[in-house]
Amino acid sequence: MLFPMNPEFAPLLKLGLAERLQLVEDLWDSIALEATNLPVAPWKSAELHRRKELLSKNANSAQTWDQARETARSKHE
Repeated sequence: MLFPMNPEFAPLLKLGLAERLQLVEDLWDSIALEATNLPVAPWKSAELHRRKELLSKNANSAQTWDQARETARSKHE
């Protein structure tokens, strides 16, 4: 084992890669269902508010995920 793990969970490492990935996805989905009111740091809340205000002032500035990914990739080629 390359990382410290609760020994209770060690048997999970015997699962195949696809099964472990599915387990991770299922865990995240279960967290998302329960985590409707997680605390947000004040600076993150302020940044989200700032971005929302910018978007409301210039809705045409928004990009799709595909556009944003291509922009980012083109800057690093």
